[in-house]
Amino acid sequence: MEAIALAIGRKMERREIEALRDKVSCVAVLEQAGFANDPKESTRRALKFRRGGEIIIVTHEGRGWFDPLSDAKGDVFGIVQHLDRVAFLECLEKVAGLVGFEVSGPKWQPLIADDQPDLSVADRWQARRRPWPGSSTWRYLHDERCLPVALLRAAIKGNLLREGPRGSMWAAHTNQASEVTGWEARGPQYRGFSSGGTKVLFRFGSGTALRLAVTEAAIDAMSLAAIEGLRDGTLYLSTGGGWSPTAAAALRELVRQPDVQLVAATDANPQGELFAERLRVLAGDAGCDWTRLRPSEEDWNETLKLNEKEERKRRERGKACRMRATRVKGGYARLQPALDPASRNAGGPEGVMKD
Repeated sequence: MEAIALAIGRKMERREIEALRDKVSCVAVLEQAGFANDPKESTRRALKFRRGGEIIIVTHEGRGWFDPLSDAKGDVFGIVQHLDRVAFLECLEKVAGLVGFEVSGPKWQPLIADDQPDLSVADRWQARRRPWPGSSTWRYLHDERCLPVALLRAAIKGNLLREGPRGSMWAAHTNQASEVTGWEARGPQYRGFSSGGTKVLFRFGSGTALRLAVTEAAIDAMSLAAIEGLRDGTLYLSTGGGWSPTAAAALRELVRQPDVQLVAATDANPQGELFAERLRVLAGDAGCDWTRLRPSEEDWNETLKLNEKEERKRRERGKACRMRATRVKGGYARLQPALDPASRNAGGPEGVMKD
């Protein structure tokens, strides 16, 4: 610390700044500033931190960061300047003060060997099996994510899903020529995007559809499709959790068609609102219709799971009501006196003759 303080006192040399950059993680800066990790939205390559409505994504094993709600990004010095609005000399002092700071948040996980690095993206995709009833990916999507069987069969038939490692799902991103450019990977303990792949768009539905529903994740795109019952004339899309130049270019190509309606079906949170605004601007530039569709929960999969839970309760209540009705009906029948055949013929239990 003394050596660093002396170096700050005079003009720091480049190698000293580089050494300081290596010693302090962006995570340490965020924790010290009161940010908390959002494990649900973090991946093995990107950790999401929140402080109120502020969001920071930490990348490169703690050495880099970006703000998904703006264009701000950089290294550990940049994040201090971004948060505290200080000059670079004061920034150096603050970073130096965090040398040796032990973070309490999540540790960086080693990358999972999800494919064969000597193969191309397309070949790695083809080398994986499609999910099948009872497979680990099928159970994850159907049992945990509540995606219905008919929808899963449609997605598999469309060559959109693959079995990933450790029970994860691969959901294909494709270009205009329907070539696989990469895949979103999601699992019980796994989130990320294919190494060496390119985020373009996950596309579920007809390529000639005029209603384009844009979500932030493939599972959300499929969840919205399930909620809407695979609405005719709709193409359900995912940008893969970001706004990459390739995804933006692919969307601009799609909205060039006449009579297109662009639906911003992004999450109900600040990041989702930012994406929705970008889609509104894109639609305005293209001169096409635009509308905002918000999930009742934070995202469409949470909404689907809540709908399924409520539907299950309704079915259970209906079953209980039918069982009670059956018991009452059966009990009533047992209490009725046995009728004499003669009285039956007479038209009633009291032997009253009918006209």
